[in-house]
Amino acid sequence: MFFIPHRFRLPTGAVLAALCVANGGYIGAAQARHKHAKAHAHAAASSVHYAPPPYISIDVPTGRIIEARNPTHAWYPASVTKLMTVYVALQAVQEGRLSLNTPLIVSARAARMKPSKMGFAPGSLVTLDNALKMLMVKSANDLAVTVAEGVSGSVEAFADEMNQTAAKLGMRESHFMNPNGLPDSNHYSSPRDMAILGRALLLNFPQYAGLFDIGAMKLNDQVIPNHNGLLGRYPGADGMKTGFTCAAGFNLVASATRGGRKVIVVIMGDLTARIRTAHAADLLDRAFAASQLGESAAELPSAGGAPPDMHPEICGGRSPKAVLEAESEDFNSPIQAAPDAMPAVPKEGAAIAALPRPVFDPTPVYVGGEPGYQGPIAGPRPANSPIGAIAYTTPQPQQAAPAPLQPDPKALPMHRGAKKQHAAKPAGPGKKKSTTATKNGPKKAAAKKTPATKADAKKADGSKTHAKTATPPKSKKPANKAHRAGPAAAGQATGN
Repeated sequence: MFFIPHRFRLPTGAVLAALCVANGGYIGAAQARHKHAKAHAHAAASSVHYAPPPYISIDVPTGRIIEARNPTHAWYPASVTKLMTVYVALQAVQEGRLSLNTPLIVSARAARMKPSKMGFAPGSLVTLDNALKMLMVKSANDLAVTVAEGVSGSVEAFADEMNQTAAKLGMRESHFMNPNGLPDSNHYSSPRDMAILGRALLLNFPQYAGLFDIGAMKLNDQVIPNHNGLLGRYPGADGMKTGFTCAAGFNLVASATRGGRKVIVVIMGDLTARIRTAHAADLLDRAFAASQLGESAAELPSAGGAPPDMHPEICGGRSPKAVLEAESEDFNSPIQAAPDAMPAVPKEGAAIAALPRPVFDPTPVYVGGEPGYQGPIAGPRPANSPIGAIAYTTPQPQQAAPAPLQPDPKALPMHRGAKKQHAAKPAGPGKKKSTTATKNGPKKAAAKKTPATKADAKKADGSKTHAKTATPPKSKKPANKAHRAGPAAAGQATGN
């Protein structure tokens, strides 16, 4: 028997059915997907071959290794990067540079980030506290940039702080280029380094441990679940962060507490989210059962080398939509029955991964500043400048845009053509007739009173033709010019 925390609940029948199901089908399906992925990888890039993913499990109080496989091999961390983003942000709070209720402004750069993201419009405000919660639950790439710009002024300055912090913590295989883990060939880490980081978060900021075990959050009427498949399923699981990209595969930093012991496991490069969950559950089981500890994780020598690109193995054959949905795969896949040809292999981890989605009491979050807040707003700004010196001027969404300036009708008579048209407009239907009579003078008026000779008529026609072809361009050309100038001037005034 194991304890299910009160914060979530599972249907009893579903739990028993999942625990009793033969797991050979799950393993067989995973092996079939693995085989297909390997075949696709061989066809797409024969130089890339799947290797068992590296992992490590450590004892949190001592930092000593419980179990490991290639723990210092370089790997793309994907969104587990955001654990470092949280560490640097909490460090800034500890130093008094900003507070959890400091509003951060969402810049245009942040809004351009690829999913997963919250999708807030440029100019929106979100407190650091809410941003960190959204970062851990939704894994929001846009808010990772918002946090970076709010803390350090720019992504580049924040990345410098990430690397300085990594060096202080002894993360020797890590180099960070951004706060969200989006692909970059110079952005990498290792299972050992991520275990060191997870341990540092729990030991140095114990008051913020609740950030890492939020099962779901609620924004307005939308409930957003955490991607960590251990939460609500594995007994004692209490954090921390998942990660996924095609190049990295399915990564996880997970912590759990049982019988007074606290351990962290790190896995990088699993083939699916469900395999990642099952793998982590098995590692946690073995960690809690172990009675001996190995050397300190910090003392492991670095293996060196570049991180592998898992793209052919992980995303070969996946549609773009499937890639975007891959992080929640373990929550959407049905429990598989074992095929007749394959005997059931009991695995506690596979049974945990096959449990239905837990139901959590969601943690509320909101957009905007804290009511009554009077302090500075943090956002993009020059390096080494204080928070509040924001170099970003896009108006906030709640502010109405100024109405376009309209042309002043009094300015129209300044143009000759516009003046003539404006003066002639009220004349009505008789305008053209009276104007023509005025232009052609006494000759046309006299022609109406007395019969004209052929020569006189021809002469009059010539005069009339000349008036029609020569006079209008002089009056219409300025008028068209004035018409075009009005909207252009208004456009310049509104900055369009």
